[in-house]
Amino acid sequence: MDGIWEETKVGVRTGLTYRDAGVDIDAAERTKRRIRDLVRSTFGPEVLSDMGLFGGLFMPELGGYEEPVLVASTDGVGTKLKVAFLADRHDTVGVDLVHHCANDIVVQGARPLFFLDYLAMGEHREEVAVAVVEGVARGCRDVGCALLGGEMAELPEFYGSGEYDLAGTIVGIVDRKKILDGSKVRPGDVLLGLASDGLHTNGYSLARKVFFEVAGWGVDRYVPELGCTLGEELLRPHRSYVQPLLKLTDEVDVHALAHITGGGIPGNLARVMPDGCSAEVRLRSWEVPPVFRMIQDIGKVEEGEMLRTFNMGIGMVV
Repeated sequence: MDGIWEETKVGVRTGLTYRDAGVDIDAAERTKRRIRDLVRSTFGPEVLSDMGLFGGLFMPELGGYEEPVLVASTDGVGTKLKVAFLADRHDTVGVDLVHHCANDIVVQGARPLFFLDYLAMGEHREEVAVAVVEGVARGCRDVGCALLGGEMAELPEFYGSGEYDLAGTIVGIVDRKKILDGSKVRPGDVLLGLASDGLHTNGYSLARKVFFEVAGWGVDRYVPELGCTLGEELLRPHRSYVQPLLKLTDEVDVHALAHITGGGIPGNLARVMPDGCSAEVRLRSWEVPPVFRMIQDIGKVEEGEMLRTFNMGIGMVV
């Protein structure tokens, strides 16, 4: 191996190892053993493979579909992760990831089938990795899909100490005739807003700047207006609308759904508006949660900027 490592007569390596370069394979293997039951807790009869194969095997039940169409979406958690690092709480960001992705496909009428996650860490921290995957598995159970596979990467010198990134891909299924794409929207349709549970996973770069830099608050600060600490408020999981919306679209002729994420209400309603249609939103028809008004007041953020950055208390529009 030309100096990379040598083996002595008693089998002891005297040169560099992968661990010396910052990658601990043994720790990763221990984590995989610990998360095995978490992953299996999401499996249904459609899953034909266990952890460890190069790819996950999934055989969907297609009996109830005339023309089955697969719907896929990929997303991440964004800088909400920075709040998790500060609070040293890692069991909710996986829920955020799955719920966000699942909401993105249910708005097209799709039922989630399976999920794939990607966790990249600067240094492998076993307890953190297990907590993250625990959240991912919980999110999968919430929306009724299998955690079919994933990747756990250790990337020394790529992320700061104690930092990681988290992303995922979801695949769902819908009958072609039931696809929701906005084409059925007509003048006179009524828009119904469904409440969010805080910021969800968007606007955190601005929220962090306002609370941590302008206000100078920490994650452990108790905020009476919120009834909890700042960290607890900012780490509220992204709400899943999957199960009630699947039931609703089975029973009611829903013309479109809009998941209110980056771009806020204006940006996301526009994605399902056909040519010749525009939406009229009555901004005083719901009570905006305190966290948004605090961001606006402390940061002196203009109303238009708030509306295109945050969900403002509405996480889904029907």
